[in-house]
Amino acid sequence: MGAEQPWTRPARPRRAVRTGLVLGGFAMALCCVGVAGLGVWNLQVVRQASGPVRETADGFFHEVAAGDSDRAYDRLCADARGRWSRIGFAGWVGTPPQVRGYEIVDVSVATRGGRPRGTVTVRVTRDGGGSEERKLPVVSEDGKWRVCGDPF
Repeated sequence: MGAEQPWTRPARPRRAVRTGLVLGGFAMALCCVGVAGLGVWNLQVVRQASGPVRETADGFFHEVAAGDSDRAYDRLCADARGRWSRIGFAGWVGTPPQVRGYEIVDVSVATRGGRPRGTVTVRVTRDGGGSEERKLPVVSEDGKWRVCGDPF
C-alpha cells in the first residue's frame, strides 16, 4: 500500500483545429496545383494554335495578293462560304483597289466556350500604296483553321 505511483503526464486534449487546418491547407495546395495545371494546359493549346493560325492567314493573304481567289475561297469557313459564292468572292477580291501586299502584325488565340479562336491583325497594302490594318478572324473547323468573317 505504501508504494508510490509513478508520475504520468495528464492526457492532452486532441487538437482538432490543428488537424483541420493541416487538411484544409493540403486541400488548398492541391486545388492550386490543379488550377496551375489547367492554366499550363490552356497556354499550350493557345501556343500550339498560334502557328497554324498564322499560317492560315498568311496563306489566305498570299493567295489574295497573287489573285488566286479560288484557293483563297477554299480557306474560308462554312459560314463565310455560305455568304459568298465562289464567283462573288472572286469578283470582290478583284475589285479595285486590290490587295498587293500584306504584313502580319499580331496573332492572338483565345478559347471561348472551350473552342479556340484566333484573330490575326494584318496590315494590308493596296494598289496605289495605301495601307490599312484589318482584324482577320480564324476559327477551327473540321480539324483545320479557316478564315471566317470579313477580312476586307
